[in-house]
Amino acid sequence: MIVLAIAVVLLVTLYFYGTRNHNYWKEKGVVHDRPIPLFGTDTKRYLLQRSIAQMAADTYFKYPNERVVGYYRGSIPELVIRDPDLVKHILLTDFNYFYSRGLTPEHKNVEPLLRNLFFADGDLWKLLRQRMTPAFTSGKLKAMFPLIVERAEKLQDLTLQATGAGRPLDARDLMARYTTDFIGACGFGLDADSLNNEDSEFRKLGFRIFDITLKRAVTVIFKTLFPDIFKYTKFLGQELEDDVLALVKQIQKERGYKPSGRNDFMDFLLEWQQRGKIIVESLEYHNPDGSPASVELEIDDVLVAAQAFIFFAAGFETSSSATSFTLHQLAFHPEVQKKAQDNIDLVLSKHNNKLSYDAIKEMTYLDWVLLEGMRIFPSSGFLTRRCVRKYRLPGTNLTIDPGVKVCVPLVALHNDPKYFDNPEEFRPERFAPEEVAKRHKFVYLPFGEGPRSCIGGRLGQMQSLAGLAAVLARFTVRPAPETRRHLISDPKSSIVQNIIGGIPLIFEPREGISKSTVES
Repeated sequence: MIVLAIAVVLLVTLYFYGTRNHNYWKEKGVVHDRPIPLFGTDTKRYLLQRSIAQMAADTYFKYPNERVVGYYRGSIPELVIRDPDLVKHILLTDFNYFYSRGLTPEHKNVEPLLRNLFFADGDLWKLLRQRMTPAFTSGKLKAMFPLIVERAEKLQDLTLQATGAGRPLDARDLMARYTTDFIGACGFGLDADSLNNEDSEFRKLGFRIFDITLKRAVTVIFKTLFPDIFKYTKFLGQELEDDVLALVKQIQKERGYKPSGRNDFMDFLLEWQQRGKIIVESLEYHNPDGSPASVELEIDDVLVAAQAFIFFAAGFETSSSATSFTLHQLAFHPEVQKKAQDNIDLVLSKHNNKLSYDAIKEMTYLDWVLLEGMRIFPSSGFLTRRCVRKYRLPGTNLTIDPGVKVCVPLVALHNDPKYFDNPEEFRPERFAPEEVAKRHKFVYLPFGEGPRSCIGGRLGQMQSLAGLAAVLARFTVRPAPETRRHLISDPKSSIVQNIIGGIPLIFEPREGISKSTVES
């Protein structure tokens, strides 16, 4: 009887814990699905049937007449935003209410590698953003471009070897290896050789960062369901953390803990560390007179490693996803592919058949092709923000409280026929300037928007365009017998969308195309 009584008490406690906030949206008068105890309206994600991006899109399309829809991630209330005007307020106009991404706990116990620009919140984010912005200026991008070109040439050679063997290539793997080589070179000063070596340690590191194992998926679930109990549990895991810290420490040691003159991202971080403290006006704290307090940050080795980690992680997955999905679309749309190749051929003919920074800037149609690929399948399927103080949504009677998260469902916005007619159609002309001018600016956000937009977005776009240009200048892509017409998104995906089964394509050498010179 005692055991039974204890079990009953535990079940009752669990029930009340798991439903403690489930009246939040009802009391606010916000439309929402009926929540299930403990799981909220997020059951399919916990059962690994739908990803976060898919669940957000499902919610968006289920309530077409609402500006916002309530959601419960477990017992935590969230708000799915359907109105682009509200998206603008949250990401830009009222940023001071939503500077937190909400991807890490509100307490300060954040695992070391997540103390980076992407995951950091509040003053830590502002301090990091101010110091890192100079690393991604136009001048820096142009200086990095020769490294991109070197990798693009290797990409062409590897693809040519594979076509000679007469076998399909997994475009997802191919472009991930190209991206990894680029990151190794411009980020860490390393020749990762991922294009030629499938067992490259650097390539394996990229796999491990984004491999959503069952253990990692369960960790995320329990950290969501029981945030107070599992707040010290590491999502990335101790082994991955140790490996990244060891890699960065090794590079620092080889360079004598000072910039080496290579002008890569590690040099930037070492120079940054030498400059000492960063001081900014606080987002979180104020002086007695109401003015922002000053906050400062000393850059230690762990913070350097955390920024190096996110440079690798963000660039690796997003660029390889965008380019491989775009190639998949081109394989099924040969008329669009021909236009892209004509654009590439014309531009290269003006630049002595040499790929360069200026040549890429002139490939307007290819740029539209990439933008359209990122519209249909954005690498990041959603944006998230956490409200930091009581906020009333403009034009509504709805006030939300600190700690409530909001979700901007990019997959849904990008594929809503209200903003993009016949959204399933792959039509790059949507991004002609006159077409872009007709649309609300906040319905297409592959790199986010506002102060927390992707700092490396332009670098990723340039690297992706160079990779696509290198492939399409020499090859035509076709579907392989096993290629799926409609790719299946991995339900275990979190921040970045992933594909089940890869993207096998046939790469055919173009007739009458001689080997072009690819150089800076």
